[in-house]
Amino acid sequence: MKAIVQTRYGPPEEVLELRELDTPAVADDEVLVRVCAASVHPDVWHVVAGRPRVVRLMGAGLRKPKVAVPGTDLAGVVEAVGKGVTRFAVGDRVFGESHRKMQWCNGGAFAQFAAAPQDSLAPKPAGASFDEAASVPTAGYIALLNLPAETAWVKGCNVLINGAGGGVGSIALQVAKARGATVTGVDCARKLELLRTLGADRVIDYRREDFTQGDGDDERYDLIFDVASTLSLKACKRVLKPKGLYVMIGHDHFGDVGGRTFGGLPHFFGLVARAPFDRHLPPLSFAVPPKREVMARLGALLESGQLTPVIDRTFGLAEVPEAMRYMQAGGGVGRIIIQPWA
Repeated sequence: MKAIVQTRYGPPEEVLELRELDTPAVADDEVLVRVCAASVHPDVWHVVAGRPRVVRLMGAGLRKPKVAVPGTDLAGVVEAVGKGVTRFAVGDRVFGESHRKMQWCNGGAFAQFAAAPQDSLAPKPAGASFDEAASVPTAGYIALLNLPAETAWVKGCNVLINGAGGGVGSIALQVAKARGATVTGVDCARKLELLRTLGADRVIDYRREDFTQGDGDDERYDLIFDVASTLSLKACKRVLKPKGLYVMIGHDHFGDVGGRTFGGLPHFFGLVARAPFDRHLPPLSFAVPPKREVMARLGALLESGQLTPVIDRTFGLAEVPEAMRYMQAGGGVGRIIIQPWA
């Protein structure tokens, strides 16, 4: 098969190359997926670049990647199954993540075939294309993991999403609308029409308006979901309701925020440490939902039409370095997809 291979850390255009590899063997609980689409997202960049350096200690590999083929999010057709697989059969159409760990490691998705654990996958909804299904796993996992539980939502609650036009933000916006919230989307001017299309009740160009200076009752929020991670808790408290929450995702803008070793993690964990003492921070929790459960929830949202991914551009397998440069430049509106068989 053809695959993108990474043998060291560094800029994508320097460390990624297209090669011929053997089709991967599957473990007992894995399926072999013929990859019809895979998505490019910031966590892939972190592992390719090896930045911040702490990702190398968090599963990626200390001196070089443990898994040579990058990519984690895919959609495709099951070609073979391990002897312990009970959830899927040859010919099934699936989507999900190609690894069983968290996001900071290579998963082998930038290839024509990938082995994936059955519990990291879900059936692909018939109404979603392979490109659309491949665009949601990691971003959707992050969004659902960090949004308050469904039981905490009251119809009409006021939610602001900072960075609402990105992968995580666009999913969070649609999930919030599905749960009955009134949503304000904040992003750059070229993404505001996208936010309206996705259902935002109000949009803000962050370059022209500082929402933290708002002084009206309609500008008080039950939740500020800071995907872009450009806000301060102090500023947000000015526009949070008495029981409003501030949730920061921890985007470090491709190494531009924080140091080369730890990136934005010190600030993120600083907020975690303050959480027991600040009513505007979510309570500390170590509960992580199983990937099987999250992928099923994302599949249901796709099936119901409550989640509609927007695809910006597609690239062939040999164009992965170009696709990653395009993502890093930030010029796109929507998700970036790799089509290994194009």
